[in-house]
This record gives sequence, structure tokens and C-alpha cells, in this order.
Amino acid sequence: MAIRQLSETLINQIAAGEVIERPASAAKELIENALDAGATRIEIATAGGGKALLRVSDNGSGMDAADLELAVRRHCTSKISETLEDIRTLGFRGEALPSIGSVARLSIASRRRDSAGGNEIAVAGGRIMHLRPAAANPGTIVEVRDLFFATPARLKFLKTEKAEAGAITEIVKRMAIAFPAVRFVLSGSDRTTLEFPATGEDHLARMAQVLGKEFRDNAIALDAVREEVSLTGFAGVPTFNRGNSAHQYAFVNGRPVQDKLILSAIRGAYAETIPSGRYPVAVLSIALDPALVDVNVHPAKSDVRFRDPGLVRGLIVGAVREALARDGSRAATTGASDMLRSFRPGFQPHVQRPSAPWSAETSPSRPYQPAAGFAERPQASFDGLTTPTARAEPQPATAPAAPETVTRYPLGAARAQIHANYIVAQTEDGLVIVDQHAAHERLVFEAMRKALHSKRLASQVLLIPEIIDLPEEDCDRLMPHAAELAELGLAIERFGPGAIAVRETPAMLGEVDAHGLIRQLADEIAEWDTASGLSAKLEYVAATMACHGSVRSGRRLRAEEMNALLREMEVTPGSGQCNHGRPTYIELKLSDIERLFGRS
Repeated sequence: MAIRQLSETLINQIAAGEVIERPASAAKELIENALDAGATRIEIATAGGGKALLRVSDNGSGMDAADLELAVRRHCTSKISETLEDIRTLGFRGEALPSIGSVARLSIASRRRDSAGGNEIAVAGGRIMHLRPAAANPGTIVEVRDLFFATPARLKFLKTEKAEAGAITEIVKRMAIAFPAVRFVLSGSDRTTLEFPATGEDHLARMAQVLGKEFRDNAIALDAVREEVSLTGFAGVPTFNRGNSAHQYAFVNGRPVQDKLILSAIRGAYAETIPSGRYPVAVLSIALDPALVDVNVHPAKSDVRFRDPGLVRGLIVGAVREALARDGSRAATTGASDMLRSFRPGFQPHVQRPSAPWSAETSPSRPYQPAAGFAERPQASFDGLTTPTARAEPQPATAPAAPETVTRYPLGAARAQIHANYIVAQTEDGLVIVDQHAAHERLVFEAMRKALHSKRLASQVLLIPEIIDLPEEDCDRLMPHAAELAELGLAIERFGPGAIAVRETPAMLGEVDAHGLIRQLADEIAEWDTASGLSAKLEYVAATMACHGSVRSGRRLRAEEMNALLREMEVTPGSGQCNHGRPTYIELKLSDIERLFGRS
């Protein structure tokens, strides 16, 4: 079969298949062009989920007739010249407009700010229809109609109009977070108007517009630098989580990305703090020299490749964990809202007089001790733990009135224990309800985690070393991490050109599948250039041990013990949630309580 040159139209349609996958892809490219043009106001209008109409208007620098003629040709751009080493704009390939024009009806009206009049160009199915003078305001209006009319097979692969409209909304949200100084308006016949007023340099205010006002109250600031890479942004407290990862936003040099390395680092940073099936809320912005990151990996420019991925992943995990240790122990403010919704004013139960006064049981049992490694506080007293005797109805325990100064602590003074598991404490401006088992479980786990990272872990020597055959490149990847693994109790050494000998394994893991562990570590190092998987396994074991070694539900605590638990929670990182990610306490402000009774 003879080789022949494809037509320009077909070449553009093939390119469009890579760049323009759906209406949201076209919206992304057009918004990026507007931002690169210096726009401070961008309006997006859609119809039919963007398939029938997609219009993007901006007040940017605009184009003249010569620029318009070049703009609809492939590989024509004003954003780069001779190299890809220093890309500082969102777009740079010069493919978006010709790709859209090859599969849709495209019109562009534009006027430079210093020009008396504007111009308009129209393209349909890859053919230029006209280029003529036109009335236009300073800036550019790009209108896309009948997307994929020239390639109708692509229409069959699009989702419903509602789904496509939702994808465009998500694109606008990501752009809005990245550029808080720009006003975005999204409207159209297929949606209600969505507006994000400009917030200047107040990034958190813009995030609150997109993620909801609750994010402002549940966000922890991030600001970290490692070598030539800096990380800023906000991470939500662990108890402020969602049912999917759609509320995780990442930006590299201002470019919205959906990079698997960054998303994996976020998961790793929140390990043991988020329940299974739940996802943290985070907005991360990474800044580095453009020469250290390749943004030319995928036509959609949503993936990037870092020159040192291990450095970036380590920076994210370390910064988020440090922030959570510093300020992540507080409960999400949404917990009080959920509690308020669960109350039903006006309920009048049948009053039954209790058979005995509400009081704490006094029969001695196993002493309740603080987690190992925690200094005892003057207010903490662990004299003994009481166990309830059998009775038909469990009665709440009440704590003697504590000095009023105790209520000034963040978690206040213990006033009662109800259902032998929940501590009710009074603060200066409300009350706190604590799950005693979940709280102590966290204290024990954090003490064990501290031990994991403060000294070399105990290991068990294998009578006969296990020899694991691996590709030579995997052996080469593993050995530079041998010292790091030895600190975690895993001793390995090279055994010939294509094998690793395992001589010691972490005692904490008990019986270990050394073959599976080594292969998993080799795969992880190949992917991320880090061997954190073993540390994660050890932390998982520590979490399990902490769960079984903590104060159980159903144990009665005396006032001193309850207050001691509260004081330890206040100084323990991550005490706002248990090892499984569930909240350990819920705070209800006095104003919320008064609202329940109609007093506010």
C-alpha cells in the first residue's frame, strides 16, 4: 500500500481527538488562552452541555486581523519561541483553536485595547469561512457551536448534557482557585448562573467560594520549601472529608493538574487519619523552576513529570503531616451542624425515675494509664479504672464540679460520662462530647508511631536468609535504600546480579511474606523513588495494636481519669480523629445550644 500525505483537515481532526476530548476540554483551552492574554474578567456561556454552544468572553489584550489569521493555524503561538525549557504560560502548543475549528463551527471576534475597531474570523470543519472587520469590545469572544459536527462518531461517546455541563463547571472551579484575582461567570440555558467574584490575593476566600464556606474554618495553611521546590496551600482537617477525591486540587506553577504522584502523596499524608472510602479536602500549589518539570507530557496538559518525583512527593507528605500534627487535632466544624440536625425539638418522652442516683461506679479494675511516652500533667490523675456491674439500664457517670479554670482548656472540664463510653465536657463557650475509646486509641497509636521514628526498630533474624530473585534493575533500585530499610528492621543485601538476600525482618510484623514485601518495595521505588511502603505497613500494625490496647467502650471512668484523657488529647497530634479516621470528639458551641431552644 502506497504511503501518502494526509490532508490538512484530517491532520487537524486527528489532533483534535487528542486535545479536544469533550466540551470541557474546549472550555479549558479557551479559558487558558484568556488567562494568558491577561484577562481579569472571563465569562463562559453554554447550551446543550457545551455541545450546542460554548462561548468564552474575556477582557484580555485581544488580537488584530493578522493574529486572528494565524491563531486558527496549527503550531502558531505567541507563548514560546525556540525551547520548552522555560514554559511560564498555560498554553504553548498552538493546537487548541485549529483543533476546535476542525471539528466544530468556530468564530472569534477580537479587538486590541489600542485599536479603534475589531475583527472576526470564522472556521467550520477546518475551512476558513471569512475574515472581516467587526464591532467588538476590547478583548476576545470565542464562540464554538455544534461541537463534533464534522466528526459525528465522537458525539456517540459523549455523556449526557448534564454530565458534560458538570465537567465544564469543574474546569471553571479549578481555574478560579488558581487565579483568585480574576472574576469568573458561568451561565447558559442549561444551568443556573455561577459567579466567582475576584478576591485579589486572598486565596482562601476564593477557595471558600468554590469549596464552601466551611472550608475556611476547617483548613490548615501549608508553607514549606525543600531544595528548589516550594509548597503552599491549605489542607482540610482529617474529620472534614468527602466521599470522593473531587475536592482535591493541585497546581504546578499555577497550572491546574490531575497528577497521580500528587494525588498519591495526599493519600499518603492522610494515612491512618481518614476512614476507608473517604477523601481529604486539599488545595496544593507547587512552585519550582520550569526547567525542573515537564508539562509537555500529554496533549491535555493535565499530567506533568517532575525531574525529582521523590523530592516532590516527600515535600507534600512531610508538609501535610507537619500541618496536621500542628493543627489537625481539632474536630471539623461540620460536626456541630450534623449534631444540630439530629435533634428534634418538641420530643416529650415518658419520664421514668431511675432506680439509683446517677453516679460513677467505685469497684476497682485495671488502672487506666496514659499512652507510653506522654508526660503526666498536673491535672491528670490515673488512680484507677472502674467497671460497671451488671444492671438492667446503664447509668451515666457524673464528674464532681471541676474548678472553673479547667473549662478554659480547649476541651474543657469533664462533667459526665454517658453510656459508659462518651465523656461530656464543659468548655468556656460550649460543650464537647468525646468518644473515650476512639480518643485513647489515638493516644496509644501516636505514642507507638513516635517510637517507630525515634529509634531503630527491633528485627527478627532469619535462621536461613530468604533469597528473592528480581530483575537486576529492581535490585539496583532497592540497594540505595538499604540503610533506610535497616532502620525499619528490614536487613537486605545483594546476592549476585539478580537476587536480594533478606536476613532480618521487622519483629513488629511477625511472620512476613518477604518475597511479596520486597517485590512491593521494588515496584514502589520504581514508581515514586521512595520505600515508604514498609513504614506504612508498620504504622498499620501499630494502629491495630493501639485499637486493641486502648480503653474499651463500656468502662466507667472517674472524674480525674476523664480530665486526664482530655488533657492528653490537647497535646497529642492528630487526636481529633481515631486511627480509622472517625472523629474522637464533637464540639457544640453555646450559641448552637441556645439556637436549639430558640433563645438566639
